[in-house]
Amino acid sequence: MSKTTHHADDLIRLFNETFEESHNTVLIGGGAEPEYRPADELHPRHRIIFTRDYFASALHEVAHWCIAGAHRRKLVDYGYWYEPDGRGPERQAEFERVEARPQAIEWAFSIACGSPFRVSLDNLDGPQTASEAFQARVREARTTMEAVGFPPRAKTFIRVLRDWYQGS
Repeated sequence: MSKTTHHADDLIRLFNETFEESHNTVLIGGGAEPEYRPADELHPRHRIIFTRDYFASALHEVAHWCIAGAHRRKLVDYGYWYEPDGRGPERQAEFERVEARPQAIEWAFSIACGSPFRVSLDNLDGPQTASEAFQARVREARTTMEAVGFPPRAKTFIRVLRDWYQGS
């Protein structure tokens, strides 16, 4: 029997049971904005913080973590820039270039959970629907990873999600 409800608390528990000890990383909800914080003198664990209690935000932030290499996981927000709403066309194009893989992994997580997925432009001041080209890049990235393999942490979390949401 599969689970039909999707609660961020389930993702927190599943992620932390899977990665807290092995990768010294925890998933935390309740953030005003999503953020990755490496361990420091006050916090012994790396923290993936997702927006409020948003299920999709949690999946998306975990997808970014699954791609980040060891060096990037030592940096706040993996050392990447983030420009909030109001990005111009050039910055939006750059956003779309770097977001295809994380969104493809988020999509695979959503499939494993049986939860809805929508390609996101993350730019409320811009167009509200993803361009066909960006949607195609995300779809192509997911298809490629399905064929050649997801990054190891993503593969592990897909299995954990599938077992929880689709298992008996």
